[in-house]
Amino acid sequence: MTQRGRLRVLLGAAPGVGKTFTMLEEGQRLLAEGRDVVIGIVETHGRTETARMVVGIPMVAPRTVIHRGITLSEMDLDALLDRVDRDHGVVLVDELAHSNAPGSDHEKRWEDVEALLSAGVDVIATLNVQHIESLNDVVERITGVAQRETVPDRFLRGADQIEIIDLSPQALRDRLSGGFVYPAERIDAALSNYFRLGNLTALRELTLLWLADEVDQALKNYRREHGIDATWEARERIVVALTGGPEGETLLRRGARIAARSGGGELTAVHVTSQDGLRAGGHESLTRQRALVEKLGGSYHQLVGDDVPATLVDFARSIDATQLVLGVSRRGRIAAALSGPGIGGTVIRASGSIDVHIVPHSAAGRTFALPHVGGALSPRRQVLGGVAALVGGPLLTAILVLFRSDGLLTSDILSYQLFVVLIALLGGIWPALIAAVFSGTALDFFFIQPIHTVTIADPLHLLTLVLYSTIAVVVSFVVDRAARYTRMARRAAAESELIQTAAGSVLRGDDAVLALITQAREAFGLAYVRIVHADQTVACVGDPVGSVLSRIPLAEDGFLEIAADGLTVGDQRLLSVIAAQIDVTLEHRRLVATAEKIEPIAASDRVRGAILSALSHDLRRPLAAASAAVGGLRAAGAELSANDRRELIDTADESLDSLGALINDLLDVSRVQAGALTIRTMPTDPASPIASALDELLLGPEDVRLCLDHGDHSVDADPVLLQRVVVNLLTNATRHSRSDAPVTVTTSVFDHLLELRIIDHGDGVTAERFEDIFLPFQRLGDTDNTSGLGLGLALSRGFTDAMHGTLTPELTPGGGLTMVVSLPVSIHGSEAPEEATV
Repeated sequence: MTQRGRLRVLLGAAPGVGKTFTMLEEGQRLLAEGRDVVIGIVETHGRTETARMVVGIPMVAPRTVIHRGITLSEMDLDALLDRVDRDHGVVLVDELAHSNAPGSDHEKRWEDVEALLSAGVDVIATLNVQHIESLNDVVERITGVAQRETVPDRFLRGADQIEIIDLSPQALRDRLSGGFVYPAERIDAALSNYFRLGNLTALRELTLLWLADEVDQALKNYRREHGIDATWEARERIVVALTGGPEGETLLRRGARIAARSGGGELTAVHVTSQDGLRAGGHESLTRQRALVEKLGGSYHQLVGDDVPATLVDFARSIDATQLVLGVSRRGRIAAALSGPGIGGTVIRASGSIDVHIVPHSAAGRTFALPHVGGALSPRRQVLGGVAALVGGPLLTAILVLFRSDGLLTSDILSYQLFVVLIALLGGIWPALIAAVFSGTALDFFFIQPIHTVTIADPLHLLTLVLYSTIAVVVSFVVDRAARYTRMARRAAAESELIQTAAGSVLRGDDAVLALITQAREAFGLAYVRIVHADQTVACVGDPVGSVLSRIPLAEDGFLEIAADGLTVGDQRLLSVIAAQIDVTLEHRRLVATAEKIEPIAASDRVRGAILSALSHDLRRPLAAASAAVGGLRAAGAELSANDRRELIDTADESLDSLGALINDLLDVSRVQAGALTIRTMPTDPASPIASALDELLLGPEDVRLCLDHGDHSVDADPVLLQRVVVNLLTNATRHSRSDAPVTVTTSVFDHLLELRIIDHGDGVTAERFEDIFLPFQRLGDTDNTSGLGLGLALSRGFTDAMHGTLTPELTPGGGLTMVVSLPVSIHGSEAPEEATV
């Protein structure tokens, strides 16, 4: 079986960073080492230094494909497979995302590369980040340019090596300005659009983050495949434990500084709510601290766990945390001495290889509280109370016997009473009963006459002993009851915080269903949660492998499926509440979907109403003028002079022409709104529609200045619609531009797009009103009867969208408005147009 070839991808944030040059440089190095290096395809884009690196490297001549009269060059896959050495061969392939010409063996160039790899050939290829499929929409939002050529992430993730070819944004702009990337006629348009400093910075960050995630995922896969559970400190992950107290902000800022010093560390804040409660603060403190976490670039998690230290450590290990940040205990010295090491000490013992930072703060050691040991009436607390009773009873008896004095029976009884009360507070009713029986017996044996016998001679002593035992039982019962109520209150608070956290995630814009099941999974430590509705999986988190699944019914044949064992009644009740919220959320989704279906109908109704309003006002003016002119001709008859007759006929002609144009605009906007506009796309030189528009509007060089720098490039467009777009934009520009500043029309080409810019120097429009100017029947202050229906820009955008282009406004430097029409550069011939209805 042939061993698969190795793929090395040179990834760049933008064109011009040096990917092709680096690929050819590596090819020269491998060639010098004796490897069989072959150029499969290379695009020099006229760059002298890149072309110089090609010299000396063997190249398989590209195959030529004639498509609709255009000669295209494509990589010859079959010739490469015949030429290259399968054992030592390396093929250099430029522009991995390229779309092959129709009729090729594969639709995309990356599929050709896959064939080379399957044949055992090593490949070095280049790619820009905007062509990664998962990032395509993000790049479009950053740059405003849609990329139609993409490479699937699954193919890239299978690469043996991905290397970033990096260049700082300002250095790339300097290269562009120096003419090292694009020809001179394309530099200004590129610098003011795709190659803006902000765009390049965002693309560079996106590239680095994508590769960092890829490396992190590869490391996780390796550890899973090799069964490695120990923490690897490949990246610092800092977990900050929040109690809800005032020290939280101090801890978060300390954790953020640790993450920043480690270079790209991750900050995670965790709040654990349990029955014995790490939390000492309220909701307001946690809300402020959660907002601070998000400002610091971290993430927040809400957990519920009976054992706070174990929950913290388990969570830290689950995300491969390297450091834990906790605050110094707020307990006083007495409480700390009575209750042991506390949360911090327990976490330190259980953390293993995870570093633990105990951070001092202003609230440390300021409170006195009875020790919190385990749960309210947990076995640990009862055992501790029993041990205290068994050890403290004899010790107290020995002290009282040592200092015994006749007539001090009252102080002896009160000493034993205090001892029983303390045991009741510590261990509850059963240790208190043990202490009461022991102390009552010791009191009778050592201090009540007759001494050293369990006999009571005085009935008052018997009454004292009975009252003493009754008080011990009552105090124990009260402590036990209070502890149970405290436990219930803390459980309710934990449930409330869980629901509040989920609701907060939804209000901040997170996916509602996913937020609910994610919070439920974290709160109850579930391995798997899934929502099924109408036999379709709505949302899912976790892995169900090896788990016992149970279902909680939802409305309309849905259910919540979870993987969990041993849920308490309280857990099941809370899950039922979450299920009810999921029902409400799913219902909201259905209502939103219904509203989205209704919106086009409402939009059509609004357009219909606007058309009726226009018919009642704007169409009446030319119709009235035409009717008056015809009426004047008919009434005056032969009495009119030739000049008057001609003037009336011209008035009627102009009015009817205006009326026809208005009706055509109304019909066009109706077709655009209904999605029924028929277009016939063909390779079109934009100079032709521009010239026709100038002729139609009778505009000369004194009105419009032309700077057309698109060379021989054409666009895939409908010539008639493109002319209408230019006419509308020129009409708008000449109306608003100053008389001493002619309108400027420019064209330029970069990155498979041709941009047509119509620039005026009028009052302009504020950026906040950019979208308003494209609404039908909007004139933004034009109230005269000669300004039309306000459909020009709405139609222009509709026509441009129908031709798979974009129409966007920009502010003109020095004042005014620039309308930018972007259309895809044509790669087809000029034989036959393509007709489509959009």
